[in-house]
Amino acid sequence: MEPSSKKKGSAPGSRAANSRYSEIESINSPRTRHVDDNTGTVFSAFVFAVSFVTTTALAALFVGGVDIWTLCFGFFMAVLAASSIHVATQWERVIVLRLGTFKRVEGPGLYFTIPFVERAVLRADMRTMLTGFGAEETLTSDLVPVDVDAAVFWMVWDPEKACMEVENYYDAVSMAAQTALRDAIGRKSISDITVHRDKLDQELRDKIEEKAGPWGISIISVEIRDIVIPKELQRDMAAAAKAEREKDARIILAEVEKDVAAMLLEATEIYREDDMAFELRSMHLLNEGVKESNGTLVIPSAYSEGFKPSRPAR
Repeated sequence: MEPSSKKKGSAPGSRAANSRYSEIESINSPRTRHVDDNTGTVFSAFVFAVSFVTTTALAALFVGGVDIWTLCFGFFMAVLAASSIHVATQWERVIVLRLGTFKRVEGPGLYFTIPFVERAVLRADMRTMLTGFGAEETLTSDLVPVDVDAAVFWMVWDPEKACMEVENYYDAVSMAAQTALRDAIGRKSISDITVHRDKLDQELRDKIEEKAGPWGISIISVEIRDIVIPKELQRDMAAAAKAEREKDARIILAEVEKDVAAMLLEATEIYREDDMAFELRSMHLLNEGVKESNGTLVIPSAYSEGFKPSRPAR
């Protein structure tokens, strides 16, 4: 009974993690890279119908009527036309093979192939693509488990390499990004990851570019979306940050007091050497006191004599 209860207790966290990563994967471009995947089929059907009607009508005019042979001829020509005439959308490039070997890249727009000899095998999407990826409970260099979510923006610049050098470049980019993220986290401390995100972004971009470059893929940018730290560690980090701020405040206060003491010592030396400066300072303090109290200050005559400079006896 205890193992089952533990399993039930761990299920909510597992479901939360799975839902979070399914949300990351839902933004991937491969799932929505085509608005209508039936465009080529519809166009081929249209070409077949037009070719069949046209060739059958021409054959009927030539032989003087419609029979089984004209229908067969029209059907054969329609199959050849549908196999020869194709269309590629503006953002696609089509890989054409001739007898199993690479021949050329076609598109966008209308293109032609030799029936039964050439065939279009793969289509490369030339738009900017988005792939979400993450690293779950990866240990940093100071042994802190973190969950990091990121997104990579990339595009195909060489459709031949993207289709011929790697089996599925969508999955390859995603796996290369995950591997680079885990490797980067393992070599950095938690403070480096949280404070220097821009450096981590650039490092990931360079690492993924190094792997995906030979596939004809260019990495535009990598952005860290979220960094999740355990709650216990968050409290400890908050306490450490608070203590560090208090330490800085105390150091600044001590430096200010040191500067004030140095200035007071300098002023003392000036007042000791110049009695007139000391008397002017005393009068200034009295004046400030009267201003702040908005009243009148009564000074005893004996005290006021101290403000008069002593004259030498004749």
